[in-house]
Amino acid sequence: MTQEIKIDKSWLEVLKDEFEKDYFKNIKKQIVKDIENWVTIYPNPKNIFNAFNTTPFDKVEVVLLWQDPYHWENQAHGLCFSVQDWVALPPSLKNIYKELNDDLWIPISSSGNLEKWAKSGVFMLNAILTVRAWLPASHSKIWWETFTDKVIKTISDKKIWVVFILWWNFARNKKSLIDTTKHFVIESPHPSPFSAYNWFFWSKPFSKTNEILKKLWKKEIDWRL
Repeated sequence: MTQEIKIDKSWLEVLKDEFEKDYFKNIKKQIVKDIENWVTIYPNPKNIFNAFNTTPFDKVEVVLLWQDPYHWENQAHGLCFSVQDWVALPPSLKNIYKELNDDLWIPISSSGNLEKWAKSGVFMLNAILTVRAWLPASHSKIWWETFTDKVIKTISDKKIWVVFILWWNFARNKKSLIDTTKHFVIESPHPSPFSAYNWFFWSKPFSKTNEILKKLWKKEIDWRL
C-alpha cells in the first residue's frame, strides 16, 4: 500500500505508518469505487497529495489550513484556496488577495495559482483531500480528517516554531492538535464574502506571519505572486 502513495519521501518517512492503517485503506477503497462508478473526483487523483509534494516536511514554515477542495471543474489542484492559472478567481480567493494588498501593498494577481507560496514553505492543506464534483464536503465522511489530523499533530510534535494560519471555525477547531507552547497560531474569520467584513479584512495575517518569522531569524515568506 505504501508503495502506491505518490508523496514526497520526507512526508512518507513521518507518516508511513498511517498508510498501512485500516482507515486509510478505506479511503482508497471509497475513491476507487467512485472512479469505477464514473463519479468525477477533484482534484485529479495525481494531485491529491500536491500540497505534500510541493512543500516537503522539512520545508514547512507556515501551515494554511482549509476544509475541502473546490468542487467545480478545473479549480482544485491539491493546494487549499488555490486554483489553476487559467481559472477565474473564486470569491474567497479574491478577498484573500484584497487583504494581501491592504496588508503588504502587494498587487492583486490575475492568477489564482498559489504554488509559489507552497514552494516558499507554506503548507497549504485541505483537511479533506478530495471531493465529488459539484458536491461540497461530499468526502467529509471517508476518514480524510483522521489522516490530516495526524498530519497536523505530526507537524506540531516533530517541528518547532511553525506558524499556523486558521481561518474560520472549521480550521480553528484544529487548534487542539497544535502545541501552542512551541508554535504560533494566527486566527481570523473566513475570507468568504459572507464573513470577510467580520474582521477577516484588516486582520493582517501575512505581515503577522512575517513578523513572527523575522523574530525567529527565519526567512520571511515572499507573498508576491
